[in-house]
Amino acid sequence: MREAFFWGTVAGSSLVIGGLLALRFRISNRALGLIMAFGAGVLISAVAFELVQEALETSAGDGGVGLGLFAGSAVFFLGDTVIDRFGGSGRKSSSGTQAAGSALAIVLGIVLDGVPESLVLGLTVLQAGAVSAAFLVAVFLSNLPESIAATTGLARAGWKRSRIIGLWILVMIVSGLAALAGYALLDGASARTIAFVLAFAGGAILTMLADTMMPEAFEHGGRLVGLVTTFGFALAFLISALD
Repeated sequence: MREAFFWGTVAGSSLVIGGLLALRFRISNRALGLIMAFGAGVLISAVAFELVQEALETSAGDGGVGLGLFAGSAVFFLGDTVIDRFGGSGRKSSSGTQAAGSALAIVLGIVLDGVPESLVLGLTVLQAGAVSAAFLVAVFLSNLPESIAATTGLARAGWKRSRIIGLWILVMIVSGLAALAGYALLDGASARTIAFVLAFAGGAILTMLADTMMPEAFEHGGRLVGLVTTFGFALAFLISALD
């Protein structure tokens, strides 16, 4: 169980690193868009090859994968809608729109975005006795552009540096706890349940990408985001194939 918490924290630590980079260096909007496109490509690959494919193999084709995908998408959509209404919309925007939102809603929204990934990390430790290196790298890499973009926006919205870094440290700890929960709650679960959880996480992550990262990436990065997204996808696929 401690290993699950450790790896969840390691994956979440890239949020802190990204925040520090964004506060230390001035990153243009175009560069931010391309960085987010890369992160989106990495996560799409992780969903396809580390979550949905694994869920399909685990479920033996009993229909749980489709149900999990749509359930994860619906739950994230509903949670995201509620958080948006309380002022958490644009939480990952680099433009500073967070100034008009509620700090609590922004924090809850960022936590919501990262929980599915962390749960799966804990599950991989439970299943294999060791973390999935491919999924860990995918989550770590994808967290960097998310954190860089959100930190840029929060700084433009007037958040103090200490408050921003404190936010990322909090989310890093929550990521570790979510991974721990994925390990503890699914210990002894059936293959059907595990397949459902993997697909559920995949649906939630895809919905998050379409709702937050990809629109922001295209807005700032322009047409090049297609190439950069494909590069991120290919890199994550290569890591998965070598794992």
